[in-house]
Order: sequence, then C-alpha cells, then structure tokens
Amino acid sequence: MDLVIRGATVYDGTGGAPSAADVGVTGERIEAVGDLSAERAGVEVDGAGLALAPGFIDVHSHDDFAVFLLPEMDFKVAQGVTTDVVGNCGLGAAPFESAQSYLSFFAADRHRDSLPGWDTYGEYLDAVDADPPSLNVAALVGHGTVRLDAMGNERRPPREAELARMLDTLAEGLDAGCVGYSTGLVYEPGRYSATDELMSLARDMARVGGLYASHMRNESDGLLEAVTETIRIGEEAGVPVQISHHKASSPSAWGLVKDSLALIDAAQARGVDVTADQYPYRAGSTSLFAVLQNIEEGTAGFGTVAWSNHLLASAPRHTDWEGQSLTDLAAGFGVEPLEAARRIVDAEGEGAVVVIESMCEDDVRTVMAHPSTMIGSDGIPTLGGKPHPRLYGTFARVLGHYARDVRTLSLQEAVHRMTGLPAGKFALAHRGNIRPGAFADLVLFDPGTIDDIATYESPRQHPTGIAMVWVNGTVVVRDGSHTGTRPGHALRRAG
Repeated sequence: MDLVIRGATVYDGTGGAPSAADVGVTGERIEAVGDLSAERAGVEVDGAGLALAPGFIDVHSHDDFAVFLLPEMDFKVAQGVTTDVVGNCGLGAAPFESAQSYLSFFAADRHRDSLPGWDTYGEYLDAVDADPPSLNVAALVGHGTVRLDAMGNERRPPREAELARMLDTLAEGLDAGCVGYSTGLVYEPGRYSATDELMSLARDMARVGGLYASHMRNESDGLLEAVTETIRIGEEAGVPVQISHHKASSPSAWGLVKDSLALIDAAQARGVDVTADQYPYRAGSTSLFAVLQNIEEGTAGFGTVAWSNHLLASAPRHTDWEGQSLTDLAAGFGVEPLEAARRIVDAEGEGAVVVIESMCEDDVRTVMAHPSTMIGSDGIPTLGGKPHPRLYGTFARVLGHYARDVRTLSLQEAVHRMTGLPAGKFALAHRGNIRPGAFADLVLFDPGTIDDIATYESPRQHPTGIAMVWVNGTVVVRDGSHTGTRPGHALRRAG
C-alpha cells in the first residue's frame, strides 16, 4: 500500500455510526478498511484522536473559471472540499463566448487571456483534465449561458430554431458527462424564461437522468410558489430536482421554510427525487446589479432587505468602497441608498458584489436539520475584495458550529450530507464513501477544534482543525498548508 491512515474514527459517509479503523490507499483508490496492523505502507499517518471522512463535495459552487485562474483552490481544499460542482444558477462554462459575460461578476474580466478557452462542455472538462486543479470538478450545463448563446438577452420565449439550439447545447453537455442543468431565474437571461421552456429542456435531459438544479424565481414572499414550480418541472419531466440555497430572504418571509420543507416532503412521498442545498449563514451574496434590477422591475426575487444590511464586498474599480454598507456609501455620496446603488452599478457593472444579511437563524437551523438538505458554499471566488466568508468557511462551520456546538444535526449526519448524499444525487461514481474501491478523497480533522474563522471583515482565512486532505490519493493539505499538488480530475456523470 502507498498510504495507511491508522486508528482514526472513520465517518464513512453513509450516515451510520463511526468506528475506529485503519484505511489503506493504493494509487488513487482505497484498498482496504479495517485492522491493517499487519500491513506496511510507503506513508503512514497516525489518525488517533482524529476523524476521517470522505472528501467534502461542494454541490453549489461558482468556481468554473477559478479552477484555471486559482488552480490550487486553497479556499476550498483547506476546508476539506475535494469535489466542486460548478455551473450553478444558470451561469455555465460553455459555450465559451457566452460564458465570458460572467467574468466581470468574479472580478476576472481582465484575466480572460489566462483561460485556455473552449467551445463546448466536453472541451471544458477536457481542459480541466489537461491542466488540473487541486480538486475534482463536476459540471452543470448553465441555462443562462445556453440561452445567451441561442438568442442573446431577449425578453421573450425562444423561437423554434432557438430552442433547438438550446437543446443541442444541453445534449452536448450531457453526453460529455455533465451532471444536469441549472437555472438562475432572478438573473439575466434566465429571468425571462417561462416554465414551458425550462420543462422542454428538462424533458430532453430525462434520457440520461441528469438533475435539474434551480436558483428559483423567488426566495422571499413568493418562496412557496417558486418551490412548487421547481418541483413541478422535475416531476413532469421525470428528472431529479435540486433546490439551490434553500432559504427565506427578508423578514416578511421568515418562517416560510417550514412550509417549503413540507412541499419537499409531500413531493418525496409522491416519488419525486427532490433535495436542496444550503450555506450555513444568515447572509447571502450576489450581484448588486441583479438586486437593483429586481427592485426596480418589481420582481422582488431577493425580497426586501434594508440597505444597511447590504455590504459591498467587491468593487474592483473602487476598492476603497469595499467593506462598507450601502447606507454608509450613500451618506458619503450625499444621496439616498437606492441612488447610491445605481451609482455603484454604473461604475462597476456586474463587478459590484454585495453581501446581504437577509435570513433568520431559526430558518437556517430548520433547513439544516431537514434530511433533504445538502451543503453548498455558493461562494463567489472574486479575485480581490472581501468575499462572503462562506467561500472559506462553509464546511468547517457546519461541522464545528452546527454539529458540535449547537447540535442542529449529528456529526455523522453532517458528514453524510457533505459526502455520500451528494455523491449519489449527482451520480459521482465511487465518491462520497470510505470503502474499498472508492477514490481516496479523504479529510482528516479534529472534531473538537474544527471551526471556521473567516469573518465578514476578514474573510480570507482558512479553518482550524483540518489536519490533512487527500484528493485521489495525493495529499493536498497538511496541517493547514497547501502542498502545491494538483491531482484533481474532471468528473463525468456515471451511467
């Protein structure tokens, strides 16, 4: 064996009770689990007093470009993430010409020449394999990108030829191994799509079993209607459903998650494969342009939140604005907050990213306690600025604060929601469990000290308590430091 981790408490990803065991690795895969005291290996690691879990799967990431621009992906692997699912919220990586419109959102528009370039999803996944990052990458086809390619930013239904082009692009992505398709129905151009359009794409996807993931039309007072539409699309099309970042935004909607979870329970009872994901914070983060657009056009997809609760996280052309609230910036400009938001968007475009405190703690815990909920960071990997701390701390926060400290869920259940549950849902073969034959994506951590220390004021801080992280059998993090290795793979949907 190349590696044996001895005497750790193994949380195998199934949600079952942990047990003390040795884990042996040969090459990229786990060879044996149990008493390996008679075995010798090239590298031996003492896991006594520590927990060993499968590598965490971030089911809701926006790292499509970051895996090339920031290939060591320290902000993810340092918290134990070994697989990223990219392409969420309709913001897909292909076709490349349309995908480039999202670069400014990540403050990366000046770095487009550093990207390898690709035309199709197959070529995107091949590019990941050719110049691998430190973690694995699975991709969703982004509806917004596909729609932009077919018909531009038009506020109308697609014509027959345009829908045919969208279906062709979706089929190419699915045949290349993408795990499903995503929508962002509060963002351009997804917000201009009717249910029938989304259903047509989902029905075509049913042939391969890919899932439908949606940033829904409304996460505020219209939450229940949005959940109903999302479930309906999957149920009628015959595909699994993933509700993105399940929450209730704005005080008027607090408490509605109990009813939205009941809708999930009822759909599951009818046989619908519907689950959700969540980031463990009361604040979200998104484009100020999108927030302003939803306010001015009355669609209210983000709800109504006081401007004092909007913190400007990224403003690449005016870095002195970063870290200030919209009310403070408005006072400095000598205008009302709404006008300040307009000025910032005029100056920064999609590069203006805000952190918005819009949820209540009771709702966060209610959603997390529900067995349908997986974990996804929804982190925005801006090149600069002060990103939401979820980019660096999501998984450690669940394990430390919510599992250990306030006991919203057990540690073994928290690990399951980050590993075995998403691996099954996203059809990631031989991932998400510790068992012979599985890929050796592993996290060795201290359950007593693991914690997120990233803050809104100082977000770029790695968690405490992570001892070692392996991706495909290669160590990428040791004692909190990146080893410089980049053993990741592009993961293609099984089946």
